[in-house]
Amino acid sequence: MMYVFNRNGVCLLYKEWNRPLHTLNPQQDHKLMFGLLFSLKSLTAKMDPVNADKGNLGVPQLPGQGCSFHSFRTNTYKLSFMETPSGIKIILVTHPKTGDLREALKYIYSLYVEYVVKNPIYSPGSPIKSELFNTALDQYVRSIS
Repeated sequence: MMYVFNRNGVCLLYKEWNRPLHTLNPQQDHKLMFGLLFSLKSLTAKMDPVNADKGNLGVPQLPGQGCSFHSFRTNTYKLSFMETPSGIKIILVTHPKTGDLREALKYIYSLYVEYVVKNPIYSPGSPIKSELFNTALDQYVRSIS
């Protein structure tokens, strides 16, 4: 699974390649995922052993500010996460034995910039409907799986 959120928590793209069980409706799923990311970012900032200025728990951190996380693993999945300076959040949910996906997330972001951001008819903050992006993304994800 893959999610792309903007800085306001709007899900711009949701893709599935192999999800055998659906437990929530899409809107609940998106809210839950964004809430999880918000909470994990806040928690990692609070636990940062280097930065003395912890701010208030729950207050959004700017991208690159404080301590951050890249992934976590459970017995059934691995969640990999990247946030860009513009606040775009890209999340991949994969098999728990999947390795480090930071380079893959950077490559997916480069596809996003090339096919979505540079598209003159794309309106920022609207759902991503670019066929070129979806095709390139599908090809890339299938090549790394």
